[in-house]
Amino acid sequence: MSTLISEIAENLQETIIAVFSVSDPDSGDNGRMVCSIPDDLPFFLKPSVDNFYTLVTNTALDRESRAEYNITITVTDMGSPRLKTQHSITVLVSDVNDNTPAFTQTSYTLWVRENNSPALHISSVSATDTDAGANAQLTYSLLPPQDPHLPLASLVSINADNGHLFALRSLDYEALQAFEFGVGATDRGSPALSSQARVRVLVLDANDNSPFVLYPLQNGSAPCTELVPRAAEAGYLVTKVVAVDGDSGQNAWLSYQLLKATEPGLFGVWPHNGEVRTARLLSERDAPKHRLLVQVRDNGEPPRSASVTLHVLLVDGFSQPYLPLPEAAAEQARADPLTVYLVVALASVSSLFLLSVLLFVAVRLCRRSRAASLGGCSVPEGPFPGHLVDVSGTGTLSQSYQYEVCLRGGSGTSEFKFLKPILPNFLAQGEERVNEANPSFRDTFESS
Repeated sequence: MSTLISEIAENLQETIIAVFSVSDPDSGDNGRMVCSIPDDLPFFLKPSVDNFYTLVTNTALDRESRAEYNITITVTDMGSPRLKTQHSITVLVSDVNDNTPAFTQTSYTLWVRENNSPALHISSVSATDTDAGANAQLTYSLLPPQDPHLPLASLVSINADNGHLFALRSLDYEALQAFEFGVGATDRGSPALSSQARVRVLVLDANDNSPFVLYPLQNGSAPCTELVPRAAEAGYLVTKVVAVDGDSGQNAWLSYQLLKATEPGLFGVWPHNGEVRTARLLSERDAPKHRLLVQVRDNGEPPRSASVTLHVLLVDGFSQPYLPLPEAAAEQARADPLTVYLVVALASVSSLFLLSVLLFVAVRLCRRSRAASLGGCSVPEGPFPGHLVDVSGTGTLSQSYQYEVCLRGGSGTSEFKFLKPILPNFLAQGEERVNEANPSFRDTFESS
């Protein structure tokens, strides 16, 4: 039995594998022949003239399912006894790039702790290709991010040969907590085939932020002083320390502790909310000024902390004027000299204005006193300038009048005398309205 090797590409329909002929020198039925192959193979024999046969594929072959076939061709004559002979053909199925790469996962979730060192190996992505040779050799790449503002090229890179992912720089949880991108795997076939997978990177928080105190501010300015009445009961709320932490989870859980106090045992700090309260009743023997040092600590590993200084002033009551601490007043004066200059300038302007008003009043009084001593009459130079009395009952005075005041020395009385109106044609109308409104008023003036 001889063997013939033939190679055929996969995915071809009714492809000729081999053409051969058979012969038998006998005559009659002894020389008639029948060729056959096993029925479980995707091939068939196609007879032709002069005992020629063609071996043809029955269906398209798939190299990924079976890459090699051994076909035994049996030739039997019709004599008695029947004689037979066999020939073997080995069919090799060659690969065609008909399979796309496949990732082991459609999506990957990776965790990276913040403050990582650059070039850190995060993880790997992997894909396989069921083809053979160059058709199965893969190249990995990063795909453009969906978010155009994500600086992916500066965050991660991928090894084109093995799919290893190396953070390019240190990641900061407070700036970027998570980001997502795509990776591609492309084979080297012709035409090349590729596939994609999604990668999501989660940045894990590290305890790299200390607590920050929002109140009271510790910015180097004059310290804030809390007032506490001496009549306060035990548990009186003095103030509350407010702090935040830029971390997350247990790294941001804060606790408060009183480290130092001017008089231990007088004040206490609640550990969970930062409330500063009196621990007992106050007495006259307690010092009026107290300084408290409070520590704020997070629950990270290792823990981080910050401290804040509180100033407390004991007063007899809230009606008592508040006087800042001497050192605080001095620091405030040095820190804000502009305020002092503004106060001095405002006081100077106010003094000059008050002095001008006093001089004006004095001059007016002197003139009036001189006129009274001479017993003369002073007549203003123009019409009556102020708000006039309504004598017509209509709410307005339709014209202006001139008047004179005659002061007689020693008499202690003054006479009020109307002069002629500026516009005589309105005088009659004015007198008629006065007479109609109040006749007794007219009689009074006539008798005088």
